[in-house]
Amino acid sequence: MDGEISTDEVAALLDGEDRPRIIDIRSPGEFARGHIPGSENVPFGELPDRIEEFAGADHIVTVCPHGKASVQAARLIGSYEGTNDARVESMAGGLEAWEGDLETAASGETPESPF
Repeated sequence: MDGEISTDEVAALLDGEDRPRIIDIRSPGEFARGHIPGSENVPFGELPDRIEEFAGADHIVTVCPHGKASVQAARLIGSYEGTNDARVESMAGGLEAWEGDLETAASGETPESPF
């Protein structure tokens, strides 16, 4: 793991060409209610079985509600040999600190709360 990245830095990266893979580790229901546009839902409990999906990625940012569990997820992903060359970071403050838009799986509307 390469540390934490601020929500502002993540937002700036999403507007650029070198967009990171955003991995949201919440449950599918929580993800459906609101997530960072373009993020992927890989619930924390599934990470060990799905770790190979991250092989070859250049930059990975993990996301959770408050920025605590995503640190553990980033450590797990960063320890995988297929991500040795990747920059793996946790989004500091989690979705609670995110001020950007959220998309929902069902309606496309921005929810009042991402959790």
